[in-house]
Amino acid sequence: MTEDWLPGASLQALRLRAEVNTQIRNFFAEQGIMEVETPLLCQAPVTDPNIEPIAAQGRYLHTSPEYAMKRLLCAGSGDIYQLCKVFRQGEAGQRHNPEFTMLEWYRVGWDHHQLMKEVERLLQLLLAEHISLEPEALTLSYAEALQQFAGINWPNISEAQLREQGIALAGFDLELNRDGWLDVIMSHQVEPALPKDKLVFIHNYPASQAALAKVSGEGNNAVAQRFEVYLNGVELANGYHELTDAKEQRRRFMQEANGRDIDERLLAAMEQGLPECAGVAMGIDRLLMLMLDVSIDEVLSFSWSRA
Repeated sequence: MTEDWLPGASLQALRLRAEVNTQIRNFFAEQGIMEVETPLLCQAPVTDPNIEPIAAQGRYLHTSPEYAMKRLLCAGSGDIYQLCKVFRQGEAGQRHNPEFTMLEWYRVGWDHHQLMKEVERLLQLLLAEHISLEPEALTLSYAEALQQFAGINWPNISEAQLREQGIALAGFDLELNRDGWLDVIMSHQVEPALPKDKLVFIHNYPASQAALAKVSGEGNNAVAQRFEVYLNGVELANGYHELTDAKEQRRRFMQEANGRDIDERLLAAMEQGLPECAGVAMGIDRLLMLMLDVSIDEVLSFSWSRA
């Protein structure tokens, strides 16, 4: 008799998920931050070519609540958060499931440095009884991380040198552009070398990887005002000092859309005015995996293969 009706997660894991959800809601309630819900099915998909949405009923399951939450910010919501399921095509494995839980929140009037401090406070709270974390997080710029853990002088390294180092790490030529090889070096060399049992924040990414973040500086000195946070080599969250310029946002959307529809409602909202803010998305399933030292299948009631 088949037993794939059983949940992949133990009762311990299910209880921990419930406790984490409660802690998150209490954390934001104590600060007067409003919980919101936005549609799971959207008319316009994400434009990021690295994220593949899932189509359903002529719409798209959202890959993040970001666009809709920004429309709420434009409508005057103030600080908001959302704890919800999101969906991404083709992501299934030890760390990935096409349907997963994301916590996303926005702080009005903040930049990414202020938000990094709040992310650290929340993670220290959630992880306190499960992982013996060092009390102080390590904060590095992207350039410092590449120099320290991969021996790369970014941004001055040539594309040929990046390609050579990337091929050595990947084992073959993936025929990537500059950002692609940088991603290979980050995932294969930098992330595994990050200190253990310590939160590590990496900020000031290449301007070419800005996505929906502001950019500061010019030329080779231009950097995206965004950050990622890691624990034991696993990326837990990705945050931005959010771009508020609707024209620049439209330019970036058109540059990367490659035939996908552009979210005109978000752009219309931004034309009315997105307040200065910082936002971050955190993967809750990955957090539970680290707490229990198990695979994603063991923290989901029913993963992709059991659903």
